[in-house]
Amino acid sequence: MIQRFRRYLDESWSELKKVSWPTRQQTINLTVLVFIVSLAVGVFISIFDFIFTQGLTLLSGLG
Repeated sequence: MIQRFRRYLDESWSELKKVSWPTRQQTINLTVLVFIVSLAVGVFISIFDFIFTQGLTLLSGLG
C-alpha cells in the first residue's frame, strides 16, 4: 500500500515537471481579461433584465 502511494506521488511529480506554467505577466493579463469579460457579461445581462422587466410591467398593466 505504501509503495503504491509512493509510486503515485513520484508519477504525479514527474507529470508536474512536464507542465508548461504561465509566466507571472501572462497570469496577470489573463486574470484581468477574465474580470473584464465577467463585468461585460454582467452589464449585458443587467441591461436585458431591465428591458424585459420594464416591458413585462407595461404589458401587464402594473406600470
